[in-house]
Amino acid sequence: MAPTPADRPTGSGPLSRRLLRPALGGREPGPWAALVLAVAAVALVVLLVDLTPRVEGDFFFASDDPQLRESAEIEALFPSRPQVLVSASAADLRAPGTEERLRKLTGELEKVPGVASVLSAVSGPPSPAAAFEGPFWSRLLASGGAGGERTGEEASTLLILELEDGARTEVLVPRLETVVARARAPELRLAISGVPYVVELIRQHLVRDLRVFTAAALVVFGLLVALIYRDLRLTLGVLATCLTACAVALATLRLAGLTLGVLTANLVTIVFVLTLSHLVYLTANWRRLAAESPPGDDAVPAAMAFTGEASFWCMATTLLGFLSLLLASAQPLRELAVAGAIGTLVAFATAYGLYPSFLRAAAPRRGATGGESLADPFGGRRLGAGVALLAALAAVAAIGLPRIDTDPGLLAYFDRGGGIGKGLAAIDAEGGSSPLRVVFADAGGGRLDTEDAFERLAAVQREVEADPEVGTALSLAPLLQEAARSSFAGFLGVPQLVDLLLSPVFRGVARSFVTDDRERGVMVLRMREAGRKTPRRQVEARIEAALARHGFTPLVAGGLYELQGALADLVASSLLVGLGGLALLFTAIAWAVSRSVRTSGAMLACLVGTPVFIFGAMGLAGLPVDFISSPAANVALGMGIDSMIHLVTAVRRLRAEGVSEWQAWTVARGRLWRAIVGAATILALGFGLFGLSSFPPTRRFGVAVVIGLAAAAALTLVVLPYLSTLGRRSRRT
Repeated sequence: MAPTPADRPTGSGPLSRRLLRPALGGREPGPWAALVLAVAAVALVVLLVDLTPRVEGDFFFASDDPQLRESAEIEALFPSRPQVLVSASAADLRAPGTEERLRKLTGELEKVPGVASVLSAVSGPPSPAAAFEGPFWSRLLASGGAGGERTGEEASTLLILELEDGARTEVLVPRLETVVARARAPELRLAISGVPYVVELIRQHLVRDLRVFTAAALVVFGLLVALIYRDLRLTLGVLATCLTACAVALATLRLAGLTLGVLTANLVTIVFVLTLSHLVYLTANWRRLAAESPPGDDAVPAAMAFTGEASFWCMATTLLGFLSLLLASAQPLRELAVAGAIGTLVAFATAYGLYPSFLRAAAPRRGATGGESLADPFGGRRLGAGVALLAALAAVAAIGLPRIDTDPGLLAYFDRGGGIGKGLAAIDAEGGSSPLRVVFADAGGGRLDTEDAFERLAAVQREVEADPEVGTALSLAPLLQEAARSSFAGFLGVPQLVDLLLSPVFRGVARSFVTDDRERGVMVLRMREAGRKTPRRQVEARIEAALARHGFTPLVAGGLYELQGALADLVASSLLVGLGGLALLFTAIAWAVSRSVRTSGAMLACLVGTPVFIFGAMGLAGLPVDFISSPAANVALGMGIDSMIHLVTAVRRLRAEGVSEWQAWTVARGRLWRAIVGAATILALGFGLFGLSSFPPTRRFGVAVVIGLAAAAALTLVVLPYLSTLGRRSRRT
């Protein structure tokens, strides 16, 4: 079949010619030189670039965000050290043998480098009995503050490890795990948790994911490309180009002073599939043009010019999809925005700078269609049926939108059967797993070391402890109640007791709950996460209302629980504001590509449909939309619009040659549907690799992107042509 005028590269827009003129006029490296370059780039990155993901306790937000400033303010008033919690459960914790095991375990944990001190039932309280019976110690160490009462058939206690400032958790955590593993026994069950421990295990999971995803991408895509193209040079070219793009992106990220984090640890897979997306369309057009050109003609420049304009706009939309995450306050989302933007630019530059040399070395199939079929499998009655089916599926998905959970519990971030999940579940069942600190002052401006303030604070303590979402609550009230049990307490009033507890004699223990001027206090809570249905903000409001009812003014709240509540608010707002702004930007790009109001509106409708399918499906499936999975819509939109741009660009060229409107859509779709489906499949496989992650939010991110890519491809091939030609049926031929 001879190429039509619209098939020729001269039909490319001026933008693509300006963009690609240097590449078309220059000389690319030969295939072997390109292969050596790829191997060298990967080797240098592996040897010289630190690929260890960085995860910190405050990785949710940037250091200048208000949420962290409030936590820093609390920390300045009431300094504390990072804590690792060890839960110990036994049928009888007070049995001599069990008590001796706890004493031995406490001593071994104290010897671990990086551990500053250990509080346990046998270290800290005046006696083991006080740990289970005292008003303060029972809340701090015993099972949920229940005074040693049994949970089911067992009683539990905590060992609280305070870490030294600057302790290296990558060294500390394995040593702690070794000590705890040696102390485990049938009669004494132990579990580890705490923010430093959880953060270190997340880092270990991300390191594993980086290795698994890279190896899986090489194997899966290597086999897939070899099966599709059946050409060793093309297969090597695709893998070499994608790996080079990954290496350059990682090196650029490092040169920019950025490190891999909780989201950017997946950068290798993202850049790999972004590069592969360009190569799919470039290879498809090269094979078709080479098959239709006279023998001896070099079809590579023609394929680059033909594909360049659409590829550029696809790159631009993906770039905007990542950059839109800069509007978020969560630090990992902003890091993903920068890393994704770098990866998007590198993927485009590498695809057009390195891959053409492999195309020139490959043998084109002359006299064939290059694998492209001109038959349109979506026309006729099948189009109406397809539109009806997608409309029905969208309606079903919309039912799930009100069910979206943007405020999941802490346990939703981890597998219940994994090390982190088990430890968190054990700690949560005993006395809550998510720390929260609420700073308050007397509403009348008085001091907190008076009899009246003590009685009112004790009432707040009782009310807060009755809240089902609160696991453990500590404040000055139970500390004073504990001190009142001492033999000398009968001679002292509340002000004198506070003075004594602030003195060096008692190591200034009261300083953890009241300031030196006695004008501000803090309530330290561990909140329950298992089975929580009430949004964190409502729970915090109940606690603050209890303080207000008893004459106290809540000043500021901080801690992991507060940060997660703020993060839930940001995720919910970004789904509306961020995606709305992104849709407007994409509408402008749709107009630049289509030059048609009707087609631009149809593209916008398809774009809106994509997040409906993503979040509707997650809502129906009960999958939470956390801060890690929430950017899936931005990523899916940025890549999903690629197929629309390629199809609309082809239609516009055909229309410029005088082809009727519906015929242009039919011919363009017949030529591109295989490439569109193939690109969506490859991208879906790439993000489907995230299903191998040991980190549930990463798996949810992958699932969400796959749903979005599938929805975008279906909407492109069925709904976009239908809406673009709606009301013009008489022109269809």
